[in-house]
Amino acid sequence: MELDKIKEILDKEPEEAVEDILADVEKRYGEVPYIINFMKDMPELFVSRMIYENSVMREFKRMDPKTVELICIAVASALRCEHCMKTHVRVAKRLGVSKEEIFDSILIASTISTAAVLAEGTRSVDAEFNESNSGLSNSNCAICNINSELPEED
Repeated sequence: MELDKIKEILDKEPEEAVEDILADVEKRYGEVPYIINFMKDMPELFVSRMIYENSVMREFKRMDPKTVELICIAVASALRCEHCMKTHVRVAKRLGVSKEEIFDSILIASTISTAAVLAEGTRSVDAEFNESNSGLSNSNCAICNINSELPEED
């Protein structure tokens, strides 16, 4: 989202800014998704979230709207978010994305999801059964950065 547009939104009264954003969302999506509708009564959170979301998903020029929706569908599928899936499939359909293109994005997401499960699972099995594993594990969790200090089972 361009800085001038952000400044214009922030200069409005909160209720007016919310109304304008909701109208824009409905124009773009053809509906107002549940989360957006839920947050509309909290302007201080709603406006900042929508500015961020629009900056990331709608305003940059490197990807067309169909590609953005296919990515949304793939991620929603991988995360198993039924509500996001339904919304983004409807939006993609309105944009002219074919059923086959939508299915392809779901297939790609399932392949990556499966690979992620296999990558984590096989590394854990390998680490546990590795011959050179002695005493305490020294590996940090890549997500939480907590050092695992579980003793090796006898």
